[in-house]
Amino acid sequence: MDITLTDIERQTYKQTPIHNLDGRTKLAISIIIIIYSVWLSPLESSNLYKLGTLELYLIILMVLARLNPVYVLFRLLVTLPFGTSIIVLQPFVRHSFLDQATYCPVDLPFGLAVTYEGLLFGGLLFAKFLVCVSAIILLSSTTRMNEMVAAARRLGIPAEFTLLLTMMVRYLFLFWIFLKRIRTAQKVRLFHIWNRKVPRKWILRQVAYTISSLFIRSYEQGERTYISMLCRGYKGDSVYLRKEKLRVQDYTFVAIAAGLLIVMQLYV
Repeated sequence: MDITLTDIERQTYKQTPIHNLDGRTKLAISIIIIIYSVWLSPLESSNLYKLGTLELYLIILMVLARLNPVYVLFRLLVTLPFGTSIIVLQPFVRHSFLDQATYCPVDLPFGLAVTYEGLLFGGLLFAKFLVCVSAIILLSSTTRMNEMVAAARRLGIPAEFTLLLTMMVRYLFLFWIFLKRIRTAQKVRLFHIWNRKVPRKWILRQVAYTISSLFIRSYEQGERTYISMLCRGYKGDSVYLRKEKLRVQDYTFVAIAAGLLIVMQLYV
């Protein structure tokens, strides 16, 4: 399965109760959920229930947004190697904050020892990673990129930062097309990165040429874009902000999310 940037953007054009929420609401709730997940202590087993509840809440929102489960699972699996590469080491390197760690009755070669605290830390770290990635997948699948940038600007994010995000959104698809053209040209010339009959040094050189070509094109495109903006009277802020008020469904969504976090913190 191959998911492109266009496929991700296409998901945001659905008409569901989650898609129709204001961008500020979805962005703010996603940030709050991520901050709350990261803030939870990594050595309290009760936090596993809190993170599990948050993940269940995000799954319910994905169902209401009618996101394709295969699409969500694929995006989740793509990010797993970045998190699991650190998490799998925690049972062996993580020590208790107490004076003496509690070891599991598991005999491992090379003198390795596993602690209960390390297993708990690794499990909580994985749960945090899962919740944060799920929140980002939900936000990016239900909010258009331009709407997300405008929402960040209305929430008080500095204009310079939102300008960078706007430029990235506008030209991300363009450079993806550039990369596809380069890859097509390489395939026409029978170039394959995993070809064992060709020296690896030569293949790495061709990959480096591809990366450098993209950097040069991005620099030239940036210069042309900036000159065009100056010619059109650019003065520091290119994000158009419409004055929109939050609706009843936005306040309801915020109240439900805030109530869930408060209940979990007090009673779980």
